Amino acid sequence: MNNINPSAKPPNHGIAQLMYLVLLACLPGLCALVAFFGWGVLINVVWLSLCALVLEAALLRLRKQNVSLHLRDGSALLSALLLAMALPPTVPWWLGLCGIAFAIVVVKQLYGGLGHNLFNPAMAAYAMLLVSFPAPMTRWLLPAGVLENLPSFSDAITIFLGGEPVLGIDAYTGATWLDSFRQQTGAQLVSEFRAASPLAGSFAALGAEWVNVGFLLGGLWLLYRRVISWHIPLAFLGALSVCAALGWAGGSSASLGSPLMHLFSGATMLGAFFIATDPVTAATTPRGRLLYGALIGLLVFVIRAFSIYPDGVAFAVLLGNLAAPLIDAFTEARTFGPKT
Repeated sequence: MNNINPSAKPPNHGIAQLMYLVLLACLPGLCALVAFFGWGVLINVVWLSLCALVLEAALLRLRKQNVSLHLRDGSALLSALLLAMALPPTVPWWLGLCGIAFAIVVVKQLYGGLGHNLFNPAMAAYAMLLVSFPAPMTRWLLPAGVLENLPSFSDAITIFLGGEPVLGIDAYTGATWLDSFRQQTGAQLVSEFRAASPLAGSFAALGAEWVNVGFLLGGLWLLYRRVISWHIPLAFLGALSVCAALGWAGGSSASLGSPLMHLFSGATMLGAFFIATDPVTAATTPRGRLLYGALIGLLVFVIRAFSIYPDGVAFAVLLGNLAAPLIDAFTEARTFGPKT
């Protein structure tokens, strides 16, 4: 996965160096994920990274490409990390393998490798898994703070291998905040729901709010280093905030969620700074990137509020990928004067 802004030109940085900067920027969010959702997150990251490197090497060899050169660019590792952080920490080994194989083999290499993919590999793989295996893909661990103890490392390995921990997997899993919030819409005031729900955090969802803060910090660092441009994240978060404000309804029982809740729940900040900004699949003109980001923010809100899925980042990004060529065609600079 290429997550580098082509208009940003930091001096003396190659593609591989920029990839590793993006990987480094993911660390605050990753650490928060591990802290609130346990060892399963880290196990997924290691497993998918190993699988991605092996699959990438095999496909590069079949395509008679320079294996060593392409493996060092960091794109396979970035795809693996983004997918691993999006997966529930309770998925078995085979499901993660199916996802990363789809991302690397089908979405990336069969379309010509880095820079030629039509869709974001990690989000295409996530969407494929969610549609194909809805039960394991919606079985999220309850965060630390709700659970007295997260699964131990040995229990996490047992779950990863497809077994049952000593207390049973149901002792650790439950609905996410976004899913719980959507199910209560129309039943009680938002303040009443927050007071009664153990999943309510300080300002959004317990655990997820700090995960999103981590990805926000990493994204701001990428902006500071000029690895990505501001257009897509600002438009994404701005459109989502405006839509949420219109659907807030003063916190009544009909509320679709406050802007703060939408910004710091689910995969919002990961999507805004690390996924939607992929220049291979995103719009490329300045105005186009603003429209592209706003479209994704709008779609995230619509999917969260009105579809069967509690979060909507993956599907919103994929729909944005489909629209990106058309957006570029309508926002590219016009050339005036006679053609030569």
